[in-house]
Amino acid sequence: MKNIIVLTGAGISAESGLKTFRDSDGLWEGYNIEDVATPEAWERDPALVQDFYNQRRKSVLEAEPNAAHYALTKLEEKYNVTIITQNIDNLHERAGSTRVVHLHGIITRSQSSVKANLTYPIDGWEIKMGETCELGSQLRAHVVWFGEAVPMIETAAQLCAKADLFILVGTSLAVYPAAGLINYVPREVTKYIIDPHIPTVSNRRIVEMPYKATIGVPMLVDELLLNSAN
Repeated sequence: MKNIIVLTGAGISAESGLKTFRDSDGLWEGYNIEDVATPEAWERDPALVQDFYNQRRKSVLEAEPNAAHYALTKLEEKYNVTIITQNIDNLHERAGSTRVVHLHGIITRSQSSVKANLTYPIDGWEIKMGETCELGSQLRAHVVWFGEAVPMIETAAQLCAKADLFILVGTSLAVYPAAGLINYVPREVTKYIIDPHIPTVSNRRIVEMPYKATIGVPMLVDELLLNSAN
């Protein structure tokens, strides 16, 4: 079976009603990124940051996977599919995808504030101040903030290097290091880009699909499944 690597960004989650990380005004849910998504913000006002992610988690749990999420699960019938997502929600998993790599963490888990790889499932939508890990440090959302390392980036790069086909969905390729992953895909491999605003990519074998994820992804999946049957 061929390996399909799918890199997804905020555009696919936006169609489930989740706000994109950085809207046109540079804010996320009305907050400056620097006030809620950096280690410095946590040091300055941990209660504010905790509440912000609690509210985001609540929104994620209330949201539902959309047609694009479900379409990607159908690809697993005929291909080895790995989804690499920049999103911190769990919509891919809830739609049924079985291999998902979260570059920036997943908001439905908590982590130690002193040891990032010490993580726990969250019962409900809220992490309370005073809840601690086994080391005694305050629990926080299991997300990668600006200024923090992206621990899964090497794994993602290795996966991209072994792709037989690459699909990019709902991302402007503006956030690094994730934006550089396409450069690990072999140049001869076909790369589909699904987004209303196609990012500029200096690479061979690009197929541009200027659609929203809920339109473009099912369209491409149907085509790939039909090709696999021939």
